[in-house]
Amino acid sequence: MDRIRGEFIDIIEWTDDSRDTIVWRFPRHGNEIKMGAQLVVRESQVAVFVNEGRLADVYQPGTYTLSTRNMPVLSTLKGWKHGFESPFKAEVYFVTTRQFTDFKWGTQNPVILRDADFGMVRVRAFGTFAAKVVDAAALLRELVGTDPQFRTEEVGEHLRQLIVSKLGSALGAAGVPLLDLAARQDGIGRQLAEALTQELAATGIAVPRFHIENISVPPEVEAAIDTRSRMAVTGNLDDYAKLQAADAMTIAAANPGTGGDAVGLGVGMALGQRIAQSASGAATAPPVPAAQPVPAPASADVPPPLPTAPRWFLAVGGQQQGPYDESALAGQVAAGNLTRATLVWRSGQAAWQPAEGIPELAPLFADVPPPLPPQG
Repeated sequence: MDRIRGEFIDIIEWTDDSRDTIVWRFPRHGNEIKMGAQLVVRESQVAVFVNEGRLADVYQPGTYTLSTRNMPVLSTLKGWKHGFESPFKAEVYFVTTRQFTDFKWGTQNPVILRDADFGMVRVRAFGTFAAKVVDAAALLRELVGTDPQFRTEEVGEHLRQLIVSKLGSALGAAGVPLLDLAARQDGIGRQLAEALTQELAATGIAVPRFHIENISVPPEVEAAIDTRSRMAVTGNLDDYAKLQAADAMTIAAANPGTGGDAVGLGVGMALGQRIAQSASGAATAPPVPAAQPVPAPASADVPPPLPTAPRWFLAVGGQQQGPYDESALAGQVAAGNLTRATLVWRSGQAAWQPAEGIPELAPLFADVPPPLPPQG
């Protein structure tokens, strides 16, 4: 039936109903093509004639009547002494020249890079790329051969291996820090597309588009990046700590009770430590020349500084209490904590003494009667 059908077929064409066929050979019994057959080459296709194992001619999109006038290369090679009056042996290959955009790539093993911030880093990457045929004759010579149907899966793995081999050198040659890779992915993708196109020029394939969807790093590097970003967000750590302490004090004041008091106590301790650190820093700082005092006018009346009230300590129930000033001691007398026999002490005394033996405290007991005498 193929032989009988071949006697009547005079239209050679291909309508691709798949999305992954790159090369398709026109089926003809005995590869006998008649004189005057019509060749229809559609857009995004080229037709390649192979005569007795040798590439004869390449036809661009259009409609052709096969004759010696349309096939000068074949006429030169064969002579065609029969003038195409009898069938001639030839094979017709249709090659798709549109872009195939469903190629995916990824690194099975990490690529080691030297980064200025993190040292040696292992990165993984994945993405997509597009490929198209730019030289049909070279493709048939280098990759297709006599395959009647050449699909993308037959060349996809070769392209992916080539990409992985070029990725490390492209990333290293770019000299982009790890933190800036996301912003430079498009530029690196264009560089890789150009490098792959040059590498595949001998096979007639070009890579017009190359996309890097993601570049990932190990978890420990991600943790280091997160730490650095948190430090950048906080800015001045001293000001940030003060702000956090002020916010905690506000929350503690709005929530009185055991929890709020504990928070306030912790914040107070933190602020105390901060003040102590500031004081110690000020102590170690270079001395600042003191400003010269401005002499007061001779006629100005400047009172002397107020005298400092003495501070008293009491011995009540075997425990030390105080210090108290004299106004606070009156309250202690009224409460019964300070009596004539209570031992008291202040700065300048050699030892504890009973309150009744200190003249300064005598006015406190003027209205207090002495103890009752023993009753018979």
